[in-house]
Amino acid sequence: MRQVTIHAAKTNLSKLVEAALGGEEVVIARGSKPVVRLVPVTQGAFKVGLLKGKLGAGPDFFAPMDEGDLGLWEGGR
Repeated sequence: MRQVTIHAAKTNLSKLVEAALGGEEVVIARGSKPVVRLVPVTQGAFKVGLLKGKLGAGPDFFAPMDEGDLGLWEGGR
């Protein structure tokens, strides 16, 4: 476990982040009292197309509108 003061953490933040990413426990202290532990954020696996085939077909935006919808779209009632 590495313990550093707030001042040292501000000076060496990038090195401390790399140490935490490497699995080292980094504790930031105010004076000699530990106040914060620096830990990496867990990264979830990102999968493209997670919902493919589960949502059904969407609307066809290129299909002609019926007269009622077209009138509302153009400001008519």
